[in-house]
Amino acid sequence: MKAIWNDKIIAESADTVVVEGNHYFPPDSVNAEYLRDSSTTTACGWKGTAQYYDLFVDGKTNPGAAWYYPAPKEAAQQIKGRIAFWKGVNVVDG
Repeated sequence: MKAIWNDKIIAESADTVVVEGNHYFPPDSVNAEYLRDSSTTTACGWKGTAQYYDLFVDGKTNPGAAWYYPAPKEAAQQIKGRIAFWKGVNVVDG
């Protein structure tokens, strides 16, 4: 799977975990130079608290376009620390 935004590959891995239709990429498969910490958080009843990243590529910012669960609840341990994308990021096979 690949996550692409602004014509750049943000993440690429054959080892994603799919939860609720979202592919969660291993952290080492994500190009960290495109990530900027965000103060945004959200809460999910069964997964826990998500932290967000802004994407920054070639001078363009996509706020809150990536998220992860640093300490998920027991039911979501399989996505601990993995990163998922939305807000215009194309996640495609291959």
